[in-house]
Amino acid sequence: MFRGSIVALITPFRDGKVDERAFMDFVEWQIAEGTHGLVPVGTTGESPTLSHDEHRRVIEMTVEVSRGRVPVIAGTGSNSTEEAIGLTRFAKQAGASAALVVTPYYNKPTQEGLYQHYKAIHDAADLPIIIYNIPARSVVDMSVATMARLAKLPNIVGVKDATADLVRPLRTRVEIGPDFCQLSGEDATATAFLAQGGVGCISVTANVAPRLCAAMQDAWTRGDLAEMARLRDMLMPLHHALFLETSPAPVKYAASLLGKCAPDVRLPLVPIGDATRAAVREAMATAGLLT
Repeated sequence: MFRGSIVALITPFRDGKVDERAFMDFVEWQIAEGTHGLVPVGTTGESPTLSHDEHRRVIEMTVEVSRGRVPVIAGTGSNSTEEAIGLTRFAKQAGASAALVVTPYYNKPTQEGLYQHYKAIHDAADLPIIIYNIPARSVVDMSVATMARLAKLPNIVGVKDATADLVRPLRTRVEIGPDFCQLSGEDATATAFLAQGGVGCISVTANVAPRLCAAMQDAWTRGDLAEMARLRDMLMPLHHALFLETSPAPVKYAASLLGKCAPDVRLPLVPIGDATRAAVREAMATAGLLT
């Protein structure tokens, strides 16, 4: 259903507001560069600091610009089940292809709580759902057993796995089957994840290297492992640099170097320091993105 390089879109700001023109131009550029799918208002899109109106508007703009050319997987998660239901219903109404729903953060549900949370969203909103499992940010980790239980529901179609555990996708594939859409949520594991049963990556790096990230995934699909490895190695310094400080501050700075948006983030995030800026510039140059 979903595959390849799927970008976790940044949300450009200017003067404290969402820069709608910059965002729409950015989405169009992503599609032109070969990105296989779009994820608005995920973690990289700074969803925690967007108002509900801004959140909905970013989804609308993504669907409007994409015009069905690539899938739109809208971030609709929340640690309130009712809020997640409302956002997922809106994404369906707006024309999104699917919803990306993060495991509830801060309130630390049990495995049964996780199951009931996703089942409630599934039952209330007729839209394919991708589970977003990111223990480092949410402090809960969905087990393979719970995911297998959820996968029996018709609209629970896959997972964005940000555990960086490369045993996990193979265990999940064996437990659930090859039709469950497994997407890496860690750029540095993107190619290894493919070898372990994945079908793509929801990528931060693709914000600034969309053509390279898409080409790397395409090389795997056609069996050109040498080209995939070449691109993997070229991109690794950039993957590293973009997480030297809390994302998305480094990648927004990187996008600003390409003239795509201002580097602005919202508190409690702050602009990156001088050392990180230098590292980002160097990594972008290594990847051929800057002269």
